[in-house]
Amino acid sequence: MPEHTEGAVNTGKSKRLSFVDRFLTLWIFSAMVLGVGLGYFFPGISVYLQSGSGTTNWPLAIGLILMMYPPLVKVRFEKIPLLFKNLKLLFITLFITWIVGPFIMFLLALLFLKGSPDYMTGLIIIGLAPCIAMVIVWNELAGGNREYVAGLVGINALLQVFFFSVYAYFYLEIMLPLFGVHGLSLDVSISQIAGTVGIYLGIPFVAAVLSRYLIIYAKGEDWLNRKFIPAVSPITLLALLFTIVVMFVFKGELIVQLPLDVLKVALPLLIFFVILFFLTFFISKAAGAGYAENAAISFTASGNNFELAIAVAIGVFGIQSGQAFAGVIGPLVEVPVLILLVRVSQWLKRRYYTD
Repeated sequence: MPEHTEGAVNTGKSKRLSFVDRFLTLWIFSAMVLGVGLGYFFPGISVYLQSGSGTTNWPLAIGLILMMYPPLVKVRFEKIPLLFKNLKLLFITLFITWIVGPFIMFLLALLFLKGSPDYMTGLIIIGLAPCIAMVIVWNELAGGNREYVAGLVGINALLQVFFFSVYAYFYLEIMLPLFGVHGLSLDVSISQIAGTVGIYLGIPFVAAVLSRYLIIYAKGEDWLNRKFIPAVSPITLLALLFTIVVMFVFKGELIVQLPLDVLKVALPLLIFFVILFFLTFFISKAAGAGYAENAAISFTASGNNFELAIAVAIGVFGIQSGQAFAGVIGPLVEVPVLILLVRVSQWLKRRYYTD
């Protein structure tokens, strides 16, 4: 989920989203409308954009890599050891995030989108990677444990780098046939997914780790947090909006059908966010998690890494694919739903954590 600013603004007694983050859904929807309008009124643009080689062109590939860099440079990998103080809670967290969550999204995709195989597979890809960006904002707004969420973001980022391609292949090529979905002709190889993940996640991951620790060594962590990160943070949103405009240029001729497609993908996403949040919250509470840790865990499990999902969908299936379209709908739905869940989290704190 794109994180344009440092997210939560401290207003003394309460925290709120920055102006840009508060209207993030509006910016994304506006980019979709702009792309559709350009494709509808200027069809020659789509011909020009298709002039690149392969499934996408180099300017768009650079945009996707830049989209991933700012969230990764914010990851404090040194906080990962904090998670091992409570192995039981860590196990529950990883089990829900990496086993239960993807499987629930898989089932929702089968239930709601079996008749639209491109959207179905796109939704499955979305469910495979937990959020490593905007979750920091949701956690802050809900009053969660900053160090704990930083550790979760770090370990999830590492797991995505090393295992996302295997996971995607498992669900698309093994799980779908096991559940009776045949004849999709996906023809997706694990090397193809690994290559895409290596480009769109591996490159920004290495660049982020190197730049983070080199800057800390040369300038100090305070300069990194106060100067460098605020300077590069807007790149994620700009790159995402550019990608969305380009994608929807190809949807100009489908302008009438488009709203129905948005709703078709949005409904299972909405259900996923709600189920994962409440499921994680009450399981973590039963396991003895305090509210601050519970909020960190619940919002980590609820959100998804849409930057990675969009990049993989475009790299593997193409920029005009239904898989890429489904990836774009993700942040459009997530922002208003997670803002609502922040309020729910605060109510649950008053209801179940009397201290």
